[in-house]
Amino acid sequence: MKPLYAIPLVSLLTVSHIQAIAQSDSLKMRELDEVVVTATRTEKMVSALPMPVTVVSQKQIQQMGSLRLNEVLQEQTGLAIVNNHGQGLQVQGFNPEYTLILIDGEPLIGRTAGTLELSRVAVANIKQIEIVKGPSSSLYGSEALAGVVNIITETPTANRAVFSTRYGTNRTLDLTSNLQWKTERTSASLFMNRYSTAGYDFTPETFGQTVEPFHNYTLQSKAEHRFSDALRLSLSGRYFTEKQSDNFNVGSVQMPNLVSGEGSIKDLNFNPILHFKTSGSLSGRVSLYHSRYRTDASSRYLSDGSLFEESFFNQTFLRPETQLIWLFSSKHNTTFGTGMVQESVEATRYTKRQQFHTVYAFAQHEWLPTEKWHIIAGGRFDSHSVYGAQFSPKLSAQYQLTPKIALRASAGVGFKAPDFRQLYLNFVNTAAGYSVFGTEEVSRMIRELQAQGQIGEVFFNPEVAGSLRAERSLSWNFGGKWNASERTLFNINFFRNDIRDLIESQVFARRINGQNIFSYRNLSRVFTQGIEIDGSQQLSDNICLSAGYQLLFTGDKSVIERIDNGEIFRRDPVTLLTSRLSRSDYGGLFGRSRHMANAKIFYENKAKGWTANLRAIYRGRYGLGDRNGNLVLDDPSEYVKGFVTVNVAVSKTFLRERLRLQAGADNLFNFTNMQAIPNMPGRLLWTSLHFQLYSAN
Repeated sequence: MKPLYAIPLVSLLTVSHIQAIAQSDSLKMRELDEVVVTATRTEKMVSALPMPVTVVSQKQIQQMGSLRLNEVLQEQTGLAIVNNHGQGLQVQGFNPEYTLILIDGEPLIGRTAGTLELSRVAVANIKQIEIVKGPSSSLYGSEALAGVVNIITETPTANRAVFSTRYGTNRTLDLTSNLQWKTERTSASLFMNRYSTAGYDFTPETFGQTVEPFHNYTLQSKAEHRFSDALRLSLSGRYFTEKQSDNFNVGSVQMPNLVSGEGSIKDLNFNPILHFKTSGSLSGRVSLYHSRYRTDASSRYLSDGSLFEESFFNQTFLRPETQLIWLFSSKHNTTFGTGMVQESVEATRYTKRQQFHTVYAFAQHEWLPTEKWHIIAGGRFDSHSVYGAQFSPKLSAQYQLTPKIALRASAGVGFKAPDFRQLYLNFVNTAAGYSVFGTEEVSRMIRELQAQGQIGEVFFNPEVAGSLRAERSLSWNFGGKWNASERTLFNINFFRNDIRDLIESQVFARRINGQNIFSYRNLSRVFTQGIEIDGSQQLSDNICLSAGYQLLFTGDKSVIERIDNGEIFRRDPVTLLTSRLSRSDYGGLFGRSRHMANAKIFYENKAKGWTANLRAIYRGRYGLGDRNGNLVLDDPSEYVKGFVTVNVAVSKTFLRERLRLQAGADNLFNFTNMQAIPNMPGRLLWTSLHFQLYSAN
């Protein structure tokens, strides 16, 4: 899918300062009110957690006018939206495949080349979004190497029906209804959303738009019945479907050969959970999560209607899990659990239905030895049917140095398992002149091609390719929080991630016609490190100012070693002179900005029902791709220039806050870069109406 837009919002750098700007309670007290579950799998005050955690509240999302998950996340300090097979999330310099995305604690599936398309998720029924930075494999296993984003949806607290609509540039239309019902023991909710757009086109002289028209629907429900204070059953489900047009020219401008088609996405999950408590200190839950994700695409030549391409992808995920919490005392409690994951995939580019399973167990102990110390230690063991066993430990601690200053530190091991693509892909692109085989397929395919006399040269023994190892990281975070006053808060976090056994593609063999055959190996050792700083100042009862900054350094250790050994060269395109690379020439990993910053001013007058905000975000230059043939980021022409986007929104409530009118402009100054950032369409103007039809406690 080609996403419609990227709306760079600006970070709210405290976890809850917008929730009651007009009230007199302090920033510190509002932070203490925030309860999160993602960091420890148990409910904890965010101020007590010894690891970097960001909470985005429902009020924040509403006042910014955001519609989709990617719009919300890209406002946060240290997070960036990257466009690679969709809009994915970059955390502390990690690519999107290393961050786990959850809805109510359960994973979203359906990644394309490692990227999970964030615009699949509507945000109108979200209670809060919890973002944990740093390795979280000790609780969540694979894909949590960089961190976890958990989307917590609303639980009914009253009987009410809410309707909202928004219309904007490119004929973008969003329709939402949210129905909630609650009695003393039973509650239920039904969320429905329709989103559509006409797309946009940067090159009207060519056939096909930059982003084609598409529409999608989201249906999400949640129900719960409390049998007693010690036993309750909850059921939740989500269905998402999308259709998008696809038009392009496979010929030339002089001799066009036009192709047209349509693609679809279907995403379905269901999750029953039984929650229980004993008469003593033991509580827990038993769940059975099931998810299915499918894409279909078909396109035909417009000249004669013959088939150009047809493809499908079908993934299933099943996970039964049991989690127990044992509260020893006010100073000790332990969380432990066990479960199993069964995954399968069928796709056009796989020879057959592939599947694997994982059995896992995790444990975590929290200890408060004194009033100033909070220590968490834990680990998880995963046994995978293909890549073997992994153990992921983590240790975190917080020390309350003074009543206003708290110091935090955490260290842990994360891992990411090889995915279906790296293990089982079977893809031949004769037009582009290459083939890609997963490590479980490459040995057999090369033997078959050798028997047919099609292999000219073998560069790497494919018999050892099947021993692909999980990627692993050793990471630490260290920082602190300073409540300088009741209205001033600062946070700082230093981080370092060392990743080994990074999986990369490599040429294994070459056909006699010169076409390369690629597969995957554990090759690179990379690092990301940096510092995140954010702060907020409540200037008055109505105005709050916040700002944030991330400084990021990344690199491939093997590239640095080759630079130090004088083995990497570059050629000046003008003088044609060749020179050795130095460390100062090396720009690190592609797609990462050295500098990112944001600033925001927010106004709220609850008495008169007005809110207004002005948000700005800066993303520094980042490497797009190699241009001089040495596969290293080392030349100014290889960078996308840094840019600033500004967003604004204003709202007014009526009828005792039952009716809210809102208008805004995203990318106010119409920044575009059609070559490097085609998903940013320019200025987007919009207006919305939110109406609460009925509410009764």
